[in-house]
Amino acid sequence: MKTSLLLTALSFPVCLFAQQVSDTTFRPEIRNPEYRFGKGPIVMIDEAHHNFHNKDGRYGPFAYLLERDGYVVKGFTGEFTPENLSKTKILVISNALNEINEENWYLPTPSAFTPGEIIAVQQWVEQGGRLFLIADHMPLAGAAKELAAAFGFEFSNGFAVDTTRQGTAFFSREENTLADNNITNGRNPAERIDKIATFTGQAFRIPADATPILTFGKHYINLMPDTAWVFTDKTPTISAEGWSQGAYKKSGKGKVVVFGEAAMFTAQLSGSPARKVGMNDPAAGQNYRLLLNIMHWLDR
Repeated sequence: MKTSLLLTALSFPVCLFAQQVSDTTFRPEIRNPEYRFGKGPIVMIDEAHHNFHNKDGRYGPFAYLLERDGYVVKGFTGEFTPENLSKTKILVISNALNEINEENWYLPTPSAFTPGEIIAVQQWVEQGGRLFLIADHMPLAGAAKELAAAFGFEFSNGFAVDTTRQGTAFFSREENTLADNNITNGRNPAERIDKIATFTGQAFRIPADATPILTFGKHYINLMPDTAWVFTDKTPTISAEGWSQGAYKKSGKGKVVVFGEAAMFTAQLSGSPARKVGMNDPAAGQNYRLLLNIMHWLDR
């Protein structure tokens, strides 16, 4: 089992991450946009914390999808202060990093955010702000761990791996790993989500007042290496059964959505020859719909 598990993990070599580029051809149909083009509220995507994903880079397809739904999407380039946060209704933070881990993906993985920034974000949400926090596998989970903890989420800073099969992870209503709730049901029956694909990432524990979206089944474990994508027989492992990869909650007057995998919300071409990873993957046909459902729930 251990040998099979390591081969599964190593089938996603870290070199692919350096070769990821946006798939600009990904344009799914939006039959009922939330707003007329450019008339929706401002959504800001964090670009100030050494983010692996940003508006004009690997999260370009994320931004473009939201723009087609009517939102005004901008990059957030300043510190998280009350004044700066007041300029947006929805803040998206995807795969932030501390400066020391921008090139070195090994322990330690300190916070990407200062204590003052974490307090500012927490207070902004409590007063009505909407936060969409996305943090992938180690070291990205470690960099966002303290911010997630401010809202009661416990990040693991590991790699969530299926011990029974390689590649993409699937969550479905049929297997009771995709929950029935306001987000997965959407605004109408046409927006109902039945199956979601994710691409590695982390597993995390959710607080009692949060609602799960994606929950790991019994075959999943957390690999906890000290260096990203480097696994040995001595790499610590933790069962991930019952842990989440997506959840949401209300916090004061605001709302928070948390996910432990980032590629699922963009469209990328990875490696050579180019492999579709994310919303453009044929196996991830409902991922873009989930993203829109999340934004609508945050918005309302």
